[in-house]
Amino acid sequence: MPDPPSGRQFEIARGTQQAVVTEVGATLRRYRAGDLEALDGFEIDEMCSAGRGQPLLPWPNRIRDGRYSFAGVDYQLPINEVERGNAIHGLVRWNAWQPGEHTGERLLMQHRLHPEQGYPFDLDLTIEYSLSEDGLTVTMTAVNLGAGPCPFGAGAHPYLRVGGEVIDSATLQLPAESRLEADERAIPVGRSSVEGSQFDFLTPREIGSTALDTGYADLRRGPDGRARAALSAPAGPSLTLWADESYPYLMVFTGDPLEPERRRRGLAIEPMTCPPNAFQTGEALLVLQPGERFTGSWGITPDLTP
Repeated sequence: MPDPPSGRQFEIARGTQQAVVTEVGATLRRYRAGDLEALDGFEIDEMCSAGRGQPLLPWPNRIRDGRYSFAGVDYQLPINEVERGNAIHGLVRWNAWQPGEHTGERLLMQHRLHPEQGYPFDLDLTIEYSLSEDGLTVTMTAVNLGAGPCPFGAGAHPYLRVGGEVIDSATLQLPAESRLEADERAIPVGRSSVEGSQFDFLTPREIGSTALDTGYADLRRGPDGRARAALSAPAGPSLTLWADESYPYLMVFTGDPLEPERRRRGLAIEPMTCPPNAFQTGEALLVLQPGERFTGSWGITPDLTP
C-alpha cells in the first residue's frame, strides 16, 4: 500500500487529546480535544491545501516578486503564488521532515534546510509538538549553521474551528490594536488602528459575514507575555490560540477565496515573527548570526465547558 500523500503520520496523545503530524512539512494535520475537532485540517488520503497546519519557514506570508536584498546581494526566490506574483510561506512546507524524539505526549520533527537558489543559507530546523493539561504547544527552533548572517522569519498556519459547518456564527476576540493595510497583491502598504472598524475584534463579537485576509499588529499581552486570540461557538466549546513574544504579528484569514467546499470552514489565525514582505522592508526581520538560535512557541488551549 502506498504512503499517504503527506507521508508518514506521527501521533501524540494525552487523555482525550490527540494530535497528528505528517512527515511532509511537519504539518499539524489534526488536533482533537474531547469531541472537539479543533482544526479544519485534511484527511489522511488528501494533500494539504491552503497551508492547513503547515509551518512557514524561513519566512511567513509573502515576498513581493520573490525578490529581496541582504548584505548587499540581490536574491530571487521562486514565485509560488503565481496569480499575485509573490513568493509565499517559505521553503520547507513540502519537504520531508524526520522524527527525532517521539514519546506518547511529545514529538520532535527535524529538517536541515541546505543552501538553495534564492536562499543560500544553512539552517537546522526543529519543531516540537507537545500535549499537556493546558492543550497543545508548538515550539519552533532554528539555528544558523552557516559562516555568515542570514535573514529569517517564522510562522504557522492552523485553521481553527469550534463546530458548525462554517465559522460565521462563532465569536472571535483578537488582541490586536492595529491592522496592516494591504494592496491588491496582499502586500502591506500601511498600518491603521482597528478601533471602530470591521477589523476590530478587541471586544469579542460574532464573525458573521466579515471577510478577513488581514495582518494584525500591536498585540496586547498578558503578564506572562502571551498574546491570546479566542474563538467560541454560540453554545458550546471554545479555544484560545496563544503566541509568545517571539510572534508580534497575527494573520487572520476567513478562507473566502478557497474552493467552495472549504470556504469559511475554519479560521486561520497565524502567529508570525514578522509581517508580510519583511525580507524586502526589513520590518521585524530577524537576522541570525552564525551559530545563533531562534526559539518561539505558540499553542492552542481548548475549553470544552458548555
